[in-house]
Amino acid sequence: MVLHTSPYPSAFLSFLSGLSWAFVFPCYWLLDRLLASCVATSLEKRRRSQDPCSFLALGVLVSTPLYLVLLLASLPFAFIGFLLWAPLQTIRKPYIYSHQKPDKHGVEQGSAAGTGAALAEWRPQGRSFCFGSANVCLLPDSLARFNNLADTQRRAREVGKRIRNGASRPQIKIYIDSPTNTSISAVSFCSLSTQGFRRTSSLDHRPDPVVTTENETEALTECPIHTSGGTSSDCPIHSTGVQNSSECPLHPNEEEHGPDCAMHQSADSECPVHSNIMQNSEDCPLHPSGVQISITSPDSEPAEAEKGNHQTGDGDTGSLESRTASRESLVRFHAADGGISPNNTLSQHRTSVFKRPIGRKRRHGDDGFDHEISAFFPANLDFLCLQEVFDRRAADRLRRQLHRYFPFVLSDVGRYGWKGCCSRFKFLNSGLLLASRYPILDAHYECFPNGRSEDALAAKGVLFAKVQVGSSSQDQRVVGYITCTHLHAIEGDAAVRCEQLDMLLEWGAEFRRVTSCPADEEKVLEDQVAFDVILGDLNFDNCSSEDKLEQQHSLFTHYKDPCRLGPGEDKPWALGTYLDTSGIYDEEVSSPESLQKVMENEEGRKEYLVFPTSKNHCPSQKGRKIPLKGNGRRIDYILYKEEGLHQDWKVDIEEFSFITQLAGLTDHLSVAARLVVSTGEEET
Repeated sequence: MVLHTSPYPSAFLSFLSGLSWAFVFPCYWLLDRLLASCVATSLEKRRRSQDPCSFLALGVLVSTPLYLVLLLASLPFAFIGFLLWAPLQTIRKPYIYSHQKPDKHGVEQGSAAGTGAALAEWRPQGRSFCFGSANVCLLPDSLARFNNLADTQRRAREVGKRIRNGASRPQIKIYIDSPTNTSISAVSFCSLSTQGFRRTSSLDHRPDPVVTTENETEALTECPIHTSGGTSSDCPIHSTGVQNSSECPLHPNEEEHGPDCAMHQSADSECPVHSNIMQNSEDCPLHPSGVQISITSPDSEPAEAEKGNHQTGDGDTGSLESRTASRESLVRFHAADGGISPNNTLSQHRTSVFKRPIGRKRRHGDDGFDHEISAFFPANLDFLCLQEVFDRRAADRLRRQLHRYFPFVLSDVGRYGWKGCCSRFKFLNSGLLLASRYPILDAHYECFPNGRSEDALAAKGVLFAKVQVGSSSQDQRVVGYITCTHLHAIEGDAAVRCEQLDMLLEWGAEFRRVTSCPADEEKVLEDQVAFDVILGDLNFDNCSSEDKLEQQHSLFTHYKDPCRLGPGEDKPWALGTYLDTSGIYDEEVSSPESLQKVMENEEGRKEYLVFPTSKNHCPSQKGRKIPLKGNGRRIDYILYKEEGLHQDWKVDIEEFSFITQLAGLTDHLSVAARLVVSTGEEET
């Protein structure tokens, strides 16, 4: 297959399309603004109620008639443009593939400009890959307002910034041995009192990095803090005049220290930290019992030109500044063993806390993998599937932001007009977008022909992609298959969604069959398949009685849902991903951090998530429905195949995340999963 880098086969047709859209766009924009002025969000209503004579109310009264007059004047030009634009859609390609090379930042950091890094040879012990999915609701502004969202262009740019900032940061986690408190509420940001551990109270705050000089790296074997060698002027062991001094590193800014401060105990003991305290006890501020901290920096392995795409611009929100580093450089701190690297500067980054049950390598109960509510997209995010990227200008803004982290993007997916989706006219494309850090080899789009009602106005369908993630020692390509989709949304149309799932499985099998062999006829070795993943908004949950038909679909026999116990029952820690739109602008959920805290609390989830409800429901304090069971409607999915990909290879899940980083920008929580592909071989 050939990836389409342009929507039309020739430059002349592209020119005609641009010319026709230039005639149509003024009418489209004016109609959008006119309708938007008639539909106010809850935030705008609140501001108007607080100040009835505000500029917003005056602006609506003046702009509405002006929009109407200009709209009528633009109709003749729009009609001419439409007559030229509509026939061109019959030959338009179903997606646009774009690949962005390194920018100047990548050149400065040593990336090979224009050439990129070659794909690494597949390691015998296997590899892990991180997948993310999010419904971003980037409809035309007038339509987005029906979901209580406004300013689509601004939201598109901000969504891209937050995603790339979250994915490009180093990953820091703290695992605490504890037999209790293993629920989802155990996940939160931590605040440690020792120097080098600071909590940043807002997403915009970026602590100054701690600089280590060459003079601070001389070995000192007797130091219990720097067992690997190295000293620091900030180290409580090496700082002069620590004991009984106001310069205690545990009490900066000359705070008053209490008599129980470990740094001010008698110096008779070998360790000034453990004076009069049992060695490595939980009372020691520098050696909390059973604490493990891991730092994972963004992987520079997979894709071309990705080292230079991790820079954070000034003013970006939703993440913290980070330095690009190899994911293989993993720093672990075992306090019980008494060792920490002097270069482990944790004050620059946020941390997530996990309670680890005693006697288990994995965390959180019997699942065998981590699960969390995170205020950030996972570090080292490899693949991202977005839904409802409908607006063309918003899609361009979003793609430019994502290209600073993801080198490969498939956007503008779907059809317009009459071709490809039976005879119904399509005003909007599919809204799908796929971003990847690994090279995309093949892609294919299919449109669902059975859309109904307002859903039929969009070319909803399925985007299939084949990506190369490595190569074997026998020069075989190691590939993965990714399926992105967005199903029918109308409530009560279970039969329509089940039919679409049937088509998804059928089309997916055909795509894998057609692309199973390399295009080069001289190459006889078949590709080795590492994973097969489905991501998207399926518009049904696993707990609602109205969705029983979808819950029992054969899709869940071919693919595994890590959040599901069985039809009609989710795992206790699984969260709903559909937010109640009436509360999007409440102060309690206005930021990623605050939304994370609300989602960790059962009462907060009842207040701000949409739940399966009974017919005879009673309103709550805010007029919302009383939930029946579960933790909300989970309609955003990541499914994967465990077996049947390659002989002796196995796919297992390592971590699943519910993400709040897009708080205030969409009406969905995002989801992410990290999969581990093991080959069954031993590294030699």
